[in-house]
Amino acid sequence: MIPDFSNIQLAQVWWLLLLLLLPLAAFRLWRQGKKRQPYLQVPSLTPLQGSSWKGQIRRFLPLLRLLAFALLAVAMTRPQNVLQERDIKAEGIDIFMAIDLSSSMLAQDFKPDRLTVSKEVAIDFVEKREFDRIGLAVFAGEAFTQCPLTSDHRIVNEYIGQLECGYLQDGTAIGMGLATAVNRLKDSKAESKVVILLTDGKNTSGYIQPLTAAELAKEFNVKVYTIGVGTTGRALAPVSRRSNGDYVFGLSQVTIDEPLLRQIASLTDGKYFRATTREALEDIYEQIDQLEKTEMDVTTVKSYQEAFHPLVFWALILIGLELLLRYGLLRTLPL
Repeated sequence: MIPDFSNIQLAQVWWLLLLLLLPLAAFRLWRQGKKRQPYLQVPSLTPLQGSSWKGQIRRFLPLLRLLAFALLAVAMTRPQNVLQERDIKAEGIDIFMAIDLSSSMLAQDFKPDRLTVSKEVAIDFVEKREFDRIGLAVFAGEAFTQCPLTSDHRIVNEYIGQLECGYLQDGTAIGMGLATAVNRLKDSKAESKVVILLTDGKNTSGYIQPLTAAELAKEFNVKVYTIGVGTTGRALAPVSRRSNGDYVFGLSQVTIDEPLLRQIASLTDGKYFRATTREALEDIYEQIDQLEKTEMDVTTVKSYQEAFHPLVFWALILIGLELLLRYGLLRTLPL
């Protein structure tokens, strides 16, 4: 793994000028080595052919000293690890996402289907809302809370990623889905409370009417953004289900109750959006992200941690290794 030096700074960078002495020191050590080498004049080199492995290693001992010098020079610059702490005072927004899980969300006018695209775009949205609490409600013919309000966005996105059609009674209980989300937000102390309601149909079930749920949202100062998902015209969608649970697909008319969704949004000072493509849905979430900006007061405090110790440690190791080899393992008798 490559170490991360992005947070390292040098407190006394001018000590790096010592590195300019390395070529001079290398030349001086080379000259000294040449002077120390004794020689004999012999009539033949045959008896002296081949060199000792100790002699070969001894030639590289000056490199250990030079490398130790370079490490000490860098250590003198006092490398420091910059530690940052952020004191964040955020005017939080509590957001509850209510996502339709009726079988029509498997329609293939989005690739691969409406639900998969809706989940992927919702996950991207959650990742952008760094300082907000987010919860998740789901609905089909009935509704329940999948994830309560939390600032742990990893958990929220895990729940979103696991959403599937078919484990709720089929149908589209828009009022139940909205009421479930509002119930989770009504006691929130946040400055702003928002529901993002995503559906691809019209209200067909549930014992709470959508406008009744919208009135509840208005009563508790909850703003509702409604999103209608689906192309115009006909789309390949589930039309029945086999005994083994598999869906049978056929062409079906796309029916979204846009007047109702507009009315819910208008009643709660929200906004209605229509998504006919993945790109349009991404743009809608981007607009909501811009409309619901979290106000923050961020103070950054920097602290520094000295990081020269490893350099000194390895320099001492190299110096010790050179002394051990020169006067120990590679020691030669005086001539």
